[in-house]
Amino acid sequence: MKAISALAILLLFVTACTKKNPNLGKDIIDPNALLNGVTTDTFELITYSILEDSTETKNASNVLLGSYIDPKFGKVQASVFTEFRLPGLNPNFGDPAQIVIDSFVLAFEYLGYYGDLSAQNFEVYELSDSIENAATTKYYQFSTLNTLSQNWVEQGQGTIIPDPINPTIVAGKEVDPQLRIHLDTNKAWSFINQSISNPSTFASNAAFQDFFKGFQVKVNNTAQTSGKGAILYLDINNNPASKMTIYFKLAGVPKTYDFNINSNCADFTNVSHDQANTPIAAILADSTLGQKSFYAQANKLRAMVKIPGLDQLPENIIIHRADLTLPVQFQTGYRYKPGSRVTAASKLSAADVYYTSLGIAGLYSDSKKQFELDIRAYLQSLVNGKLENTGIVISPLFFRNSAERIVFNGIETTNKKKPKLVVTYTTY
Repeated sequence: MKAISALAILLLFVTACTKKNPNLGKDIIDPNALLNGVTTDTFELITYSILEDSTETKNASNVLLGSYIDPKFGKVQASVFTEFRLPGLNPNFGDPAQIVIDSFVLAFEYLGYYGDLSAQNFEVYELSDSIENAATTKYYQFSTLNTLSQNWVEQGQGTIIPDPINPTIVAGKEVDPQLRIHLDTNKAWSFINQSISNPSTFASNAAFQDFFKGFQVKVNNTAQTSGKGAILYLDINNNPASKMTIYFKLAGVPKTYDFNINSNCADFTNVSHDQANTPIAAILADSTLGQKSFYAQANKLRAMVKIPGLDQLPENIIIHRADLTLPVQFQTGYRYKPGSRVTAASKLSAADVYYTSLGIAGLYSDSKKQFELDIRAYLQSLVNGKLENTGIVISPLFFRNSAERIVFNGIETTNKKKPKLVVTYTTY
């Protein structure tokens, strides 16, 4: 079950926040030293969703590929832009007259998936623009690059049912699950012929990447229906199994040549969302609808929780507990899972442009169908005047490198469980 569990160990915290504030809650006194606390749960919660227009996806710990149509969130589609590097300089493929190419394969090792494992149609296009790998160059979920017009996928080989669960057989051996896309073998000859006619192309990675700038790997699922499809999580960050390989025979002897994808290669994911005529479009047009249901979605939406009554808390109090519970609409076994954790962030002042991480990881309870957040340190800092009450932004933990989405119950939901904040404090 490597493909299912591997995503859980990715430790790339992916809010669009700047940094964790180390001073939050620093003045909290040990609650065991205080008695006669007051507990209140009568706070008004204002809930809605906000649009994230710029999520950086360059060189994330994994990339996203595929599409699915969500009944509530609309269509999500992701494509990968990546470059390649040589395994070594100045390769010698041998006498072309003695070469027989068996296959040409683009492989990506799976980390997991989100959605339904039905067939998808994969396409691969050569980049005509280079990916810039400088630290100052940023690529976002809406970024794209120009490509050449020819699809490199071997005719009839583009439709694949992804299988990130079971081992893949490569050269007669079981390996960890891979997506393997068979490419046109004529394209393999273009590399071999180039090494002979212009060997300087393979004399450095810079020269090679000038000759071959990389790929856009995408899907074209025009017949996909609601509830079908998936976003695949692919490990191309220095995973030796993720590569492009020429399988050939030289004078009858089996050979391979790999074009590597590693940590020196630049990559990014383009993620598009078509949310026309969905509840998402409605709530973005009218935030008051968030009092019934509100939403969070990786790469696209963050959930906002505002608690105006916090401004009325006395200044001379010590917060012992502050438990925020956010129930969700999810049935066990449903393909669109809410994920195991969310993160919390806030603008420290109303004038701030960016949100700052609160260092809070809200955990999902499957038995209670809710996320549970301990916001005690945040409340104490707010009471102490270290930040302003601008609201708390809730996001899926893997915001820029997953496809997770969450439907939260609002305070006016017709469902039994409603969001709630319970605070226990004493005065001094």
